[in-house]
Amino acid sequence: MTVAGTGTGAGTPDEAGPPREGCAFCRIVAGVAPAQVVLADECCLAFLDVRPLFPGHTLIVPREHHETLGDLPPGLVGPLFTRVRRLSQAVEEGLGAAGSFVACNNRVSQSVPHVHVHVVPRNRKDGLRGFFWPRQGYEDEAQAAEVAARLRRALSAQHDGEAALG
Repeated sequence: MTVAGTGTGAGTPDEAGPPREGCAFCRIVAGVAPAQVVLADECCLAFLDVRPLFPGHTLIVPREHHETLGDLPPGLVGPLFTRVRRLSQAVEEGLGAAGSFVACNNRVSQSVPHVHVHVVPRNRKDGLRGFFWPRQGYEDEAQAAEVAARLRRALSAQHDGEAALG
């Protein structure tokens, strides 16, 4: 379904709130910019990426504007990722993909500042090699332990209503 104009299938501006000025995804959610929509409900909108890695490369966005995953209210994380899970299954079942790649950029490499999750159909020998960047190790166990400790401190300092992580 292509969505444009009144927002048929993608919601109306009243359902999602006013679009954030200049946000391409808010314009799609509001129905004022076209998109090939594959999922539309009260929480989220999923549509084909206009520059796909492969046919079926889909973006899922919350209807409400939030710039990054960290900005997303805890109550929307589960609903968003429930839809991500469903779409990852759909690209396999509907497109015959062997699997999928799911990714969410925060600021760096985030071309549109509206949180979105990529679901990309994958097949063996499709030309993508694991992660798209070179991997590097830690200097030693001490460096790995220090990085882990810094992350644990940052997690314990968060106060977003979620239970502490192990």
